[in-house]
Amino acid sequence: MDSLDEIENETLYFALVTVNRRTLQIIVLKMQGDSTKEIAPLVHLTTGAVYARLAHLRKKLREIVVWFL
Repeated sequence: MDSLDEIENETLYFALVTVNRRTLQIIVLKMQGDSTKEIAPLVHLTTGAVYARLAHLRKKLREIVVWFL
């Protein structure tokens, strides 16, 4: 994805290049302002699964940030 090349924060970049394609789609849709309920059918997941993926990503980001400190 070309937009990943534009990310200046190395920590965020590292986190995003390690997630799977569906999670990356969720992130992009969230950044565009879509709600979790709107995203779920677009990525063929339940709303709960979208919430779970976002929670997992937040946890992963926290772990990466702590590792970089």
